[in-house]
Amino acid sequence: MIVIYTVVKGDTLYGISNQFGVSVMDLAKINNLNINSVLKIGQVLTIPSSSGTNFNTTFNYTVKKGDSLYSIAKKYNTTVDVLKKLNNLTSNNLSINQILKIPENYDSQVSLPNYINYIVKKGDSLYSIAKKYNLTVDQIIKDNNLSSNILQIGDNLKIRVDEEIIEECIGPDFNIDTTYTVKKGDSLYSIAKKYNTTVDIIKSKNNLKNNLLSIGQILKI
Repeated sequence: MIVIYTVVKGDTLYGISNQFGVSVMDLAKINNLNINSVLKIGQVLTIPSSSGTNFNTTFNYTVKKGDSLYSIAKKYNTTVDVLKKLNNLTSNNLSINQILKIPENYDSQVSLPNYINYIVKKGDSLYSIAKKYNLTVDQIIKDNNLSSNILQIGDNLKIRVDEEIIEECIGPDFNIDTTYTVKKGDSLYSIAKKYNTTVDIIKSKNNLKNNLLSIGQILKI
């Protein structure tokens, strides 16, 4: 399963690997980069298959109401002991919004975080954004590999909103959503052509009633 991803402002190899649940080493290798490479906005990356087993790399999971170590371990095809060891847990107790490291140990199907892109506006803070999306400030910092709490207007943040199921699939019918921020001069036709899709599909995905776009608008592709 190969996915093509276009780098946006604020992206890092670590953040992208975490977003897609793949090894940062594999991501760097398949794109002929090293793990400390600085990415350029608009750079196109190939995302490697998320199947396989690699206990040396992890992705983050936010604990939800009703979760237990057993249910999470079962969901991600691992064990309670592995989760406890990986997260330095001394008991089986979990708290809502707690961040757990999950080993890359999955085969044909895995539930991964689903992200949207958020453009920072005047008056925004990490606290206000976290509150708006029912997240923690620490979660946003980790997902975006931020070194401070200071935001700039126009910054692009990855915000996890729910989960999506990615299934192992081979062939041209495989599809996965990405997001695109509308720029000056864009049209539905030019965006559809760029991503090898159709205007009607983009309109359906985004519940658009007409072909009008606004700069900074976020589209699901």
